[in-house]
Amino acid sequence: MHTFYLGTHKPKWLTDTHVPLFVSRRTLPKKIWQSPIVCNWGLDSGGFSELSLYGKWTTPEDTYIEEVRRWSSHTHVEGAKMDFAAIQDWMCEPHIIKLTGLSVLEHQRRTVANYISLLNKAPEIPWLPVVQGFTLDEYLQHITMYAREGVPLDGLRVGVGSVCRRQSVRGPEGIDGIVPVFELLDSMKCRTHAFGLKKTGIPILKNHIYSADSLAWSFQARRRPPLEGCVGHKNCANCKQYAMKWLSEVMEVIC
Repeated sequence: MHTFYLGTHKPKWLTDTHVPLFVSRRTLPKKIWQSPIVCNWGLDSGGFSELSLYGKWTTPEDTYIEEVRRWSSHTHVEGAKMDFAAIQDWMCEPHIIKLTGLSVLEHQRRTVANYISLLNKAPEIPWLPVVQGFTLDEYLQHITMYAREGVPLDGLRVGVGSVCRRQSVRGPEGIDGIVPVFELLDSMKCRTHAFGLKKTGIPILKNHIYSADSLAWSFQARRRPPLEGCVGHKNCANCKQYAMKWLSEVMEVIC
């Protein structure tokens, strides 16, 4: 693995934290700051929240492009930049499929169509195409669909979605069942990004991926008392001290 992005609910960390960060567009303020961004970072489109809350995308494509352009062009210190912006993909987890009332195939079709449209409208943005599915065959089907629509993924930076909730289960039904997806993308020279990769999943996938992100530290901290010396909050769910301690533990697993 080349890069691990620390997920955060606090986009202001972009201006004072010198580790790679992963930030959802849903948390970014409408008014941009004066302070420069000091780290490399990835932008999450907020797709899981959109589909979970509304059963569809409510953010128009052109609005998303405008937001991404504004933040990608914001002042960055030398060497820092937005590494990628995830497209407006459609997750294929069973409960999301139930919410939208659409088929897995239609979710995949809309995901590919969105990537093509974003790329055509804003080619200067480092868009991250996302492979979606839930079973192994569905993921492989989606990779083939990209190629059939004239956008083969070979050599690109590519995200793999719906990984996060599979990590509590081992075997074919869990994360082990989709290892061949990462192996295939690796063989295609893709720089693969795993969304929401936890400590349990890192040993399984780290040799097949280029990057990953996780906000797991915040969920963990929410169920624990604050760290010694942390005052002013009942837990460390938004605490940089806790996040950096957790990140150091993750880096030990990666290495």
